[in-house]
Amino acid sequence: MSVRVAELGEGFLAEPDAAPGAGVVVIPDVWGLSDHTKDIAGRLAREGFTALALDVYRKTGRPRLADPAAAMAWIRGLSDSLVLETVQEGIDALGKRVAGRKVGLIGFCMGGQYAWLAACACRGLSAVAPFYGMLRYEPGLDPAKKPRAPLDAVASLSCPALGLYGEEDAIIPNADVDELEARLARQRQPCEIVRYPGAGHAFLNDTRPALYRAEAAADAWRRLLAFLRDRLA
Repeated sequence: MSVRVAELGEGFLAEPDAAPGAGVVVIPDVWGLSDHTKDIAGRLAREGFTALALDVYRKTGRPRLADPAAAMAWIRGLSDSLVLETVQEGIDALGKRVAGRKVGLIGFCMGGQYAWLAACACRGLSAVAPFYGMLRYEPGLDPAKKPRAPLDAVASLSCPALGLYGEEDAIIPNADVDELEARLARQRQPCEIVRYPGAGHAFLNDTRPALYRAEAAADAWRRLLAFLRDRLA
């Protein structure tokens, strides 16, 4: 399917040349609106969705991140309310773009963390699919910026969820994913958590060969498309 792309105030838009399909907001990882994130939006558009890869840093300014340690420090200091305000604006803009069709949300790493939080705080979502979204906040973070971690937020989950995790993730302990599953089991929304043996963090990112796991990525992408088509129909 052919697609067209555009740069919007909210981020990078990819949509089918035909009539717009259901909307999907894509929250990037900590590195922001990268070529990989734009490629994800393009892949979704070729599957018939109208995808908005969010410029998650348009209110905070883009950070200069020298290494993973700096990236994690940046995430710990981000204002959740400011990021979720940006996400809500993206949801609203995409909702208008798709003319009343449903809108879903996916996110990766930091974006997966905010996908969980958005599904518990933002309006207008019909599905959420976080990829290796971080779940727990370490003690001592500023409560004004970090009022509740995703594990605590899921009590307010507002839409069906599909969570995709690697069993070898060095950032997200399996115990946290166990706790996520236990808490989601107490919610009314349909939820599924899928874990991939031999896969770690960022297993879908084919621009990072050391982390990419082709088999897990293919299965996760298949599951994502089926989930979105079901929930956004």
